[in-house]
Parts: sequence; C-alpha cells; structure tokens
Amino acid sequence: MRNSGFLWALMAMMLLMDLYIFQVVKSLMQHASPRLKLVITILYWLVAVAALVTLISFPAFNGPNVPRAVRTYVLAMLVGLFFAKLVATLVFGVDDLRRGITWLVTRSRGDVATTSAGEGISRSAFLSWMGIGLGGGLLGTLMYGFSNKYNYQVVRKQLRFDKLPAAFKGLRIVHISDIHAGSFTNKLAVEKGIERIMREQPDLIFFTGDLVNDKATEMDDYMDVFSRLKAPMGVYSTLGNHDYGDYIAWESLSVKSKNLERLKEIHAELGWKLLMNEHVPLERNGQQIAVIGIENWSSKGNFPKYGRLDVAHKGTEQIPFKILLSHDPSHWSAEVQQKYNDIDLMLAGHTHGMQFGVEVPGFRWSPVQYMYQHWAGLYENEQQKLYVNRGFGFIGYPGRVGILPEITVLELA
Repeated sequence: MRNSGFLWALMAMMLLMDLYIFQVVKSLMQHASPRLKLVITILYWLVAVAALVTLISFPAFNGPNVPRAVRTYVLAMLVGLFFAKLVATLVFGVDDLRRGITWLVTRSRGDVATTSAGEGISRSAFLSWMGIGLGGGLLGTLMYGFSNKYNYQVVRKQLRFDKLPAAFKGLRIVHISDIHAGSFTNKLAVEKGIERIMREQPDLIFFTGDLVNDKATEMDDYMDVFSRLKAPMGVYSTLGNHDYGDYIAWESLSVKSKNLERLKEIHAELGWKLLMNEHVPLERNGQQIAVIGIENWSSKGNFPKYGRLDVAHKGTEQIPFKILLSHDPSHWSAEVQQKYNDIDLMLAGHTHGMQFGVEVPGFRWSPVQYMYQHWAGLYENEQQKLYVNRGFGFIGYPGRVGILPEITVLELA
C-alpha cells in the first residue's frame, strides 16, 4: 500500500493523542455520576475508534465508485479531528510541563509538594477546560466553514495609475483565480457565482490559473457553466501550478502531456484566450495597453517555474501601460519588481488566503502569511501594484473560514 508507513505513523499519533486527552477527560469527570462517566467514556471512544478505522481504510475512498463529495468531506473531518486533538494536546502538555517544573523546583528545595493546593488544582482545571474548548472550537469552526465554500464575496477596488491612457480610464475588470473544478460538488452554487460575475458587466475578464486540481476531465461537468463568462474586450487566462498535473502519478509522460494539451483546448472551447508566455495589445479609441500572461512562475522551490516573462514581455516596450497575469504572487517581488518596473499591475492568486484566517478592518491574519509575503488583496510599491485574488474555488479543505471565495472587480482610473 502506497504511503502505508506514513498512514500507520499517523494512526499511532492519533491513538497516543486519544489516550492522553482521555486522561484529562477522566480527571474532569472525577465528580460526575457513574452513569455520566460511562456515557462520556463510550461516546469518546466511539468517535476515536471510528476516526482510526476511517483513517486506515481511507485509501478505499479513492475508488471510482465513491462520490467525490464523500471523499472530500471524510478527509476534511479527519484533518479537522487531527488538528483539534493536536491543539488540545499542546495545551494539556503546557500544563503538564508547568506542573513538572514546579515539582522539580519544589523537590530541589526540599519542600513538601502541596498538590492539594486549591490554586494549583484550579489552574490545571482551567487549562484542561481551555484545551478542550480550543480543540472543540477549532473543529466546530472548520465544520462551520463547510457552508462558506460557495459564499462568493465581491471585492471592489478602484486603481489609479499615472500612465494609464485616457481611453482606458473607467475600464472594468473582473479578476478570478483558482477555480479548482475537481473540488466542486454543487453545480447550482457555482452557476450562481458565474451569474454574480456577469451582473458586474465587465469590459474584461482575467483568470489567473488553477482551472483544475490535476486532470482536464474535471471540467467536463462545468464547461457549460464557465463558457458563460463573456466580456466585450475578451476573457484572458493563464496556467497555475495545479494545471500541469504534477501532483499525481500518470501512466506515462505521454498521457500527462496529453492531459495538458486537453486543458489548453478547454480554455479555447470556453472562449478564453490562454496566454502562454506571450502578450496581446488591447486597443481603445486609438490607444493601447498590453496584457501579458505567463505560465506558472514561483520563487518557492516546491512549485514549478515554467514562466518566461522575458519572452512574454518582448515587444511591449512601446506600449505605455502593462498588466501581467501570473499565478503565483511570489513572482512580483522576486522578478517583476527587480527587472520589469514598467509592469504597472500584476494579477495573481494561488494562496487562497489558505481558506482560513481573519480579516477585519485594521487587522488581517492567516497562516499563509508565514509562507507568502503577499497573500491576499492589494499591494503597492511606488508606481507598481499587485492584486492577489483569494480564489474562486477551494482545494483540500472543502470550506472557508474567514477568507471567503472572491470575485474581484477592478476599475482603472
């Protein structure tokens, strides 16, 4: 069985956490009635054993007869349970460490340990309840996030540029990214998202990569939906890291190559102009801007670097205003700002805001910020701007907590 070693290690870790957490649960139940203790014990181990059995049998969920939605939600629940237990274990571990240090200090001084001190017991009880509360709260939050995966938010930004030709002032652009068609399980909800886009009546639509998770066939059920995206000045797209099929095993390199070629055909069948390290000039009332699109380019070593901005940029030197479509936002600081200060606006996606975080006026946080400097929204440096879309779809975790799926509406001024 592929990755069986990892699976057994994960099972062992889950079981150890179950045993450790149960000791805390028992200590909190010490004053409960025998019947309540029995009920809680049975429920606790029913959930724990069910999770372990599901984990060991999870490879069976990859079978062709298992609905995608079932597989996705089972994985999400397992991941949610794991992290909930991990959080609780860490909190309990802090309390045990505190008590261990206190015991060592007391012993070294020759004092008599006062384990019955009310203050110490109350502190331990508080930390125990806090661990259970944080773990349960995390699991509940992740389950709540399931309801947000199609809760599309429209983000509107007016962007001012000194070099923008007068003919393009007021240009309305819709920017979406990271569709990940293979993750969808509700076609009607996706259709409503497309309807919201078209109600904006954009002049241009840009898509910055990751149409699928791995395979071109993921789009089969959604061709009629995304072909509705139309704009007077066109729909332009690029590829993202997932579009190349690099994350699954293929029968041969030839099959993998055919998958990519089919994906390119899909862009054309949708009526989208896929930009593969190239540019197109757009003209309005005798004035021009350039739209540059490149293949995936990342400064992160674990993501591919297929893009050739030098090739795509060539020939745009005399065009006064340039928009770059590049999937990975790390490209902006690693190459665009360093070598191409005539690119006025870069549009990217990729991060999804990790589909988990907090965004309130004056404060933003997501775990992804520790990996990406530019992870969501608008960034500016002198005359250059970067906009990172939070993603239209989702991958892995079938939900959104705090970072909702995004339709970006940009007005150039």
